[in-house]
Amino acid sequence: MKSKTVEANEKIAEDVMTGFQKIQDGVVNEFSKIEDSFISRYLLREGESLDEAKERLKREEQEIRIK
Repeated sequence: MKSKTVEANEKIAEDVMTGFQKIQDGVVNEFSKIEDSFISRYLLREGESLDEAKERLKREEQEIRIK
């Protein structure tokens, strides 16, 4: 049987982790929106979709890293 202090600490830890996960998800989501906007505005080639541009950029980055 757990003491009330241990149970309270476990509840606090669970709430902290839940809060952290929500913040992390929000930050990642907003970063993705900013990234998509930047790619669309500055790096998208004519006739290229956003997904195609992302794939092209990944390929170009890998080519640079290999050199």
